[in-house]
Amino acid sequence: MNKTHILTVLCASFIGLQCSDSNPTSTTTSTLPAVFSKFISAVEISVDGSFVVIEAKGVPNHTSPYWGSAHTLYEAPHTGMVVNPNSISEQTLTFRIPLIPAVASSVTATSLGPVGVSLNGVSLYNQYAGPSQPLTSEIASFDRLNGHPQNTGQYHYHVEPLHITNNGNDLVGFLLDGFPVYGQKDQDGTIPTDLDAANGHTTATTDYPDGIYHYHIILMAPYISDGFKGTPGTVTQ
Repeated sequence: MNKTHILTVLCASFIGLQCSDSNPTSTTTSTLPAVFSKFISAVEISVDGSFVVIEAKGVPNHTSPYWGSAHTLYEAPHTGMVVNPNSISEQTLTFRIPLIPAVASSVTATSLGPVGVSLNGVSLYNQYAGPSQPLTSEIASFDRLNGHPQNTGQYHYHVEPLHITNNGNDLVGFLLDGFPVYGQKDQDGTIPTDLDAANGHTTATTDYPDGIYHYHIILMAPYISDGFKGTPGTVTQ
């Protein structure tokens, strides 16, 4: 049985996944769930065994004051914004997330730094500005689309990435455990009221019509998730 056939079998066995023979954003021809074609073309995606490998430069494909005034995507700070001293810079991010995520026996706490990746290759962070430090003092530094860079120039979102959700995407990205992250609403347009302690539940989504565990972003801490429902993969940076 060749690798392509093995991946096809694996993909087909994941209830709700649609599989395709190639991904236009990938540098190699591999069998990938069709949902990964929703990533922008600047993000490189491939399959390595039981992992989806997502390689990204981690920079936003939208305007921000953090680009600097000489950049074509620069925009002036919005009213009330407190611009932090950092500037956006390209990163070398490699996310390895399970191809077939599975709910684990316990929730694993998220750590500081990237806990997932959004469809435009920007990192998703948890609800803390530092060890046990709430975002209270940092929220004012978010740009109009809810992101900001840290001291190495790594741009990221702690809360809902408005550039994605305002453009009609209900899917935001994936956490390191391979489970998808959606905006505030279910596919029927309602805000779910049955989210668990990790900010997720199992229902059908546009991308997984047979149902899958997934996270929803909410308007208060923990915003994206307070922990990984599945076993997290890795990120190198």
